[in-house]
Amino acid sequence: MAKEFSRTRRIGQQLQQELAFVLQRDMKDPRIGMVTVNDVDVSRDLSHAKVYVTFFEEDPKAIEDKLAALNAAAPFARTLVAGRMKLRVMPELRFIYDASLIEGMRMSNLVSKVIRDDEAKKAHGDDDGEHGED
Repeated sequence: MAKEFSRTRRIGQQLQQELAFVLQRDMKDPRIGMVTVNDVDVSRDLSHAKVYVTFFEEDPKAIEDKLAALNAAAPFARTLVAGRMKLRVMPELRFIYDASLIEGMRMSNLVSKVIRDDEAKKAHGDDDGEHGED
């Protein structure tokens, strides 16, 4: 069973690389724009693949539109990737928005801001026992 998992995982990783290349170079749909393929989860029977993507877009409506455009173009992307990979069965692709990368960047920015604010307070001598407004 461990072999099956490793095979689906390897196929998922290769599919991720090929999809990233195809989406970047071969997809001409302007609605999609800049897209990052974060992960690909392939079913055990290789019939389906969930493709987790991120757009560097804040507007939820724009994200929804880009995701709809990607899912509409999924059969075309599947055909392009199938030509690059040597598989007996090419999984059907379903694109899913993954906010983890954007959320991670937001958290990192918040931590950096807190550190900067803390260092600024120390530099201004606010650590003499008086508490300012926070």
